Amino acid sequence: MKAVFIVFNQANTSRVEYLLDQLKINGFTLFEEVQGRGSNGGEPRRGTHTWPEMNSAVITMVEDDKVSDLLDCVHRLDLRNQDVGVRAFVWNIEQSI
Repeated sequence: MKAVFIVFNQANTSRVEYLLDQLKINGFTLFEEVQGRGSNGGEPRRGTHTWPEMNSAVITMVEDDKVSDLLDCVHRLDLRNQDVGVRAFVWNIEQSI
């Protein structure tokens, strides 16, 4: 099992939820109003007058065989509007209860 953490501009919230639905990934946790700045030249997302946009994030636990499909969908979403940006990070889940 893998954890996939997806960070995206709030404008993409419904698109991210849609791709999870399409891949039949039911369980996730949504974090709204996440602040930060991308490491590849990303603009800050701070919810301030100077940097008004905000990010959101989703974390989901998926079976290993769904990871590449999920990453492909996230990549296609990123290609739709690279200025907005979406990133995904994957790590192993050793145990869960």
